[in-house]
Amino acid sequence: MSENSADLTPTPPAHDGVLAEERLSFTGTLASMTHQQAHELTEKNGGVATASVSRLTTMLVIGEEGWPLEENGSPSLKLQQVSEWQHEGGAIRIVQESDWLEMLGLDRRDDEVHRQYTPAMLSQLLDVPVGVIRSWERAGLIRPVRRVFRLPYFNFQEVSGARRLAEMIADGVSKAEIQAGLAKLKHILPDIDQPLLQLELLARDKHVAYRDHGGLVETVSGQRLLDFDVPETPTAKKEPTPADDTSRNVQTHWTADDWFEAACRHLEDQQLNEAVEAFRLCLIDDPHRPDANFQLAEVLYRLGRIDGALERYHVAVELDHNYLEAWTQLGCLHAERGEPQAALEAFDVALDVHAEYPDAHLHKAEILQQLGRIEEAIEHWQTYLKFDTRGPWADNARRRLEAAGVPVE
Repeated sequence: MSENSADLTPTPPAHDGVLAEERLSFTGTLASMTHQQAHELTEKNGGVATASVSRLTTMLVIGEEGWPLEENGSPSLKLQQVSEWQHEGGAIRIVQESDWLEMLGLDRRDDEVHRQYTPAMLSQLLDVPVGVIRSWERAGLIRPVRRVFRLPYFNFQEVSGARRLAEMIADGVSKAEIQAGLAKLKHILPDIDQPLLQLELLARDKHVAYRDHGGLVETVSGQRLLDFDVPETPTAKKEPTPADDTSRNVQTHWTADDWFEAACRHLEDQQLNEAVEAFRLCLIDDPHRPDANFQLAEVLYRLGRIDGALERYHVAVELDHNYLEAWTQLGCLHAERGEPQAALEAFDVALDVHAEYPDAHLHKAEILQQLGRIEEAIEHWQTYLKFDTRGPWADNARRRLEAAGVPVE
């Protein structure tokens, strides 16, 4: 049955709920719950939820995870139909998911829609390396909504929206088609400018990509790309740049920033040894850069050089005591080396700096659980769930609490 087929749902009995006499339908992906849960919640509040829209529909709710676009880039069929009826004078309202939740008095659910995530949390939610999340930020594809010292927090809606746009581009939908679809949403959705900017970036560089052992992988959609790069012939001449010449006998005008950017590009291309060399050259010019020491530690860890990574993380926090991600990485590395007390000390420093740091709460809980200190771990699992209710880390925290006999909502 099509989205806009006849609505044969019987009229509901009289009800004094907030949605009494309302007939709702939902389009797009909801950020706070599944469509089935939304239907049940609607009926609980006196309304009728339908899978399709008709002229009896009084409200269309737009989900706020990603954008309500079809695979060809046009607005969803429900949205197109309802917009047409509105133009003809129909009284159907189009509301965003957060506004619908506010009608129901569900502030907690509304918080879910606008929840903020650290890079590590997003990495778990989207199943991509945390380094890729950082590369998206460097490329301007996503913007942090706030920072706590160096730690960025991101809006999941923006990140998932960027991923959806990249998936459509990877599937062959043209920039013009997506642009036209987004433009049609402008009168409905107030925050449409950012996806238009993301689209511009993605269209200019369709494979903002990282390289793994099998080739190029598109960083947002995770799809593998055909690698058409042709090696240069021995006679081809090219102006050397920090990105492709990391020998020590290079032009002296390259700055620490040049080397840092070159190292990041090598890292995104999975050229780990070249990245190490470029980060070291950056630090020769500017040895007091916490971010360069942190990134060098990340690369050394991926190369299996654990002692070197540990030392560089220590240098990063010596240079910047409030470097939260460096403290949590130190804790995780100590935990991996079988040094739980040192791990706890690192997580405690992170929590002293930022008491509401979700990653540190979760990692500390895991160490406490391993040490048999379950009562202490419970507090940190519960705290983590205040910041994340949907990802694999949240699922793990709930399982731990249930195993400890603690009720979980």
